[in-house]
Amino acid sequence: MSDTFHAMWRSLRPIGRSDATGGYRRYAWTAADAECRVWFQAQAEARGLDYEVDRNGNQWAWLGDPSRGDAVVTGSHLDSVPDGGAFDGPLGVVSSFAALDELRARKVSFRRPLAITNFGDEEGARFGLACVGSRLTAGQLTREKAYELTDASGTTLPQAMEAAGYDPSAIGPDPERLARIGAFVELHVEQGRALDLTGDPVGIASAIWPHGRWRFDFRGEANHAGTTRLADRRDPMLSYAETVLAARREAELAGAVATFGKIAVEPNGVNAIPSLVRGWLDSRAADQESLDTVVTGIEKAAREYADRHGIDLDVVRESFTPVVEFEDALRDELGRLLGGERPVPVLGTGAGHDAGILSGSIPTAMLFVRNPTGVSHSPAEFAAEDDCVAGVTALADVLEGLACR
Repeated sequence: MSDTFHAMWRSLRPIGRSDATGGYRRYAWTAADAECRVWFQAQAEARGLDYEVDRNGNQWAWLGDPSRGDAVVTGSHLDSVPDGGAFDGPLGVVSSFAALDELRARKVSFRRPLAITNFGDEEGARFGLACVGSRLTAGQLTREKAYELTDASGTTLPQAMEAAGYDPSAIGPDPERLARIGAFVELHVEQGRALDLTGDPVGIASAIWPHGRWRFDFRGEANHAGTTRLADRRDPMLSYAETVLAARREAELAGAVATFGKIAVEPNGVNAIPSLVRGWLDSRAADQESLDTVVTGIEKAAREYADRHGIDLDVVRESFTPVVEFEDALRDELGRLLGGERPVPVLGTGAGHDAGILSGSIPTAMLFVRNPTGVSHSPAEFAAEDDCVAGVTALADVLEGLACR
């Protein structure tokens, strides 16, 4: 098992990696994404699995007859955030193929169909909306809204799909495919240090925090940076900067997180006062009430700062995912299958995942593999070799229990 895992890891690892930063730039419907898709298809065909791409661009590799309607599915995603790490997403896909190899080595008999999947555009790095492939499939993103998504260059999602050789005319809800699935289990590197603190290589997810993305547009007046008196300026950067600090304060008070991690400035000149500062807020909390408190507080502060500086402000919620409580029965079954002398820890997470999107339609669960640094969405993201192998073993044990016994 270790040999096949590492062989796959070595073959996938160079794709989309930046020599300058060491991070990954595997954005949806780009050349790097296409290479990842070729890699996935090759792994499927090398194992004699039936390969297909669904109407929303998600990839599937099937063992057994999917029409039975009780398939056990595993997998994750292969795309990345800008300069992301190697493990976020790919660890789950590589581990899925390695777990199947392990089950075949155990010579088990499958009583339910098994599938491995790669969901498209999970990170949302190109079009600004996370989990596009699974959202479309689950009907949480309509075809009309998907057609409105554009990247920074103005390219629409359907244009990007067409350029990559896919037909976007059929994208949309896919209840027939979801009806094939009896359970979905996603393995993912932990994006935090909970497992490192407990000393456990593998954990089980309990819930995903509610989270969303909001766009703040601060509109002022462009002017000369060298000749305009401070008293005469309508500088939106001041209101934006004060709002960033307010986000930190509000998050600390609520025990939540809030991040302005992306910004666009017009006209974006060193010697020009901006006319527009557009900032994107990502906020997450353990419960809906706390999240509402944080975002409401940030927006209130932003409007006060904007009024003080003569700035116009628009706030738009671009995406939102409510709290996800993974199904108790499936979560408890994973605990039973992995139970030994020491119970497998159960933990919540502030990170969104395809399993969370699909949880409203089918039974889903997640396994986490220890991340000793807690760093994620960064080239420094890491999981030790022994922990990766432990994750594959745990996933194989779960799949055997769900699909083979």
